[in-house]
Amino acid sequence: MAGMDLHFTRVGITAVGSCLPERELTSQQLQDEVTAGSGLRLPERTFEKATGIRTRRFVTDGEYASTLALGAARRALAGGGYLPADIDLLVYASATRDVCEPATAHLVQAELGSRAHALDVSNACNSFLNGIDTARAMILAGRARRALVVTGETPSRAMRRDPGGLAEFRDGFAGYTFGDAGAAVVVEPVARGGILDVETETASEHWSVGGIPGGGSRHPRGDEWSYFRGGGKELRGVFEKIGGDILTRTAARTGFGWDAYAKVLVHQVTLPYLERFVELTGVPEEKLEVTVAELGNLASATIGVQLDRVQPGLAPGDRVLMVGLGGGVSLMTMVWEKS
Repeated sequence: MAGMDLHFTRVGITAVGSCLPERELTSQQLQDEVTAGSGLRLPERTFEKATGIRTRRFVTDGEYASTLALGAARRALAGGGYLPADIDLLVYASATRDVCEPATAHLVQAELGSRAHALDVSNACNSFLNGIDTARAMILAGRARRALVVTGETPSRAMRRDPGGLAEFRDGFAGYTFGDAGAAVVVEPVARGGILDVETETASEHWSVGGIPGGGSRHPRGDEWSYFRGGGKELRGVFEKIGGDILTRTAARTGFGWDAYAKVLVHQVTLPYLERFVELTGVPEEKLEVTVAELGNLASATIGVQLDRVQPGLAPGDRVLMVGLGGGVSLMTMVWEKS
């Protein structure tokens, strides 16, 4: 975009929205469905006791990842007083997509009515934070003025509902933590505050620990490859091993301790996982926005949903630390100050 005025150095989040499907299931209802389909016998409330997740939301027939992204996008635009035409970059950033091709960003945009440059960003549960960072970078590079970053997650459709025995059940158990949701933010130049710091840590040697193998060139077809599989304990071990360093680097560079943040938003897989994070990092529990017990693991929508919940209570100058964890394996922190 030739001739764009680049006399700014700050880019921030100026509007937030989220979208939850209406269908709600308890963990016991999901457990009953899985045991009925497999013939396995499990003690009452096994799912809830193991994960701390009481309920979660699932899409129904006719609802897709783009449906949730679109709902969140419309709420974010309305909340910020924007029209679709005010957006010149649309980033769909999610672990879930509607189709393999084209980019799901086009499906969202076709319904939204925008004519923005549209593209997908995908990096497991860190996709949404990566999308925000990508939009920020493009704005600072003069390639966009105002971006809409959206995610729609429907990992419920990657759950194995009828495992063929105990081994398959254990292999897919981490998938039973999931819930569905969408989130969106508007990203643009701001006069003060904004995104102050971004840090990443990547350990790609652990890429095979968990994920959905199907849909790519290795396993292009076959339902067997469409289920989430992986070891939750192994992933947790990797995160515990490398996670402390990224927080230490962020604190050293910014000079911010826990008291500098109004809220700390963390990707949440299970309640015991979150409790372990608190134990290892020392983050004050009152600064967390706990969503996992009510909504489950929302994949990349987790932090967006939390941000939408806490944003009304934030005052200008309040800072939020976002901590993302994603398969692959990647970690990410983002420090945002409300303008």
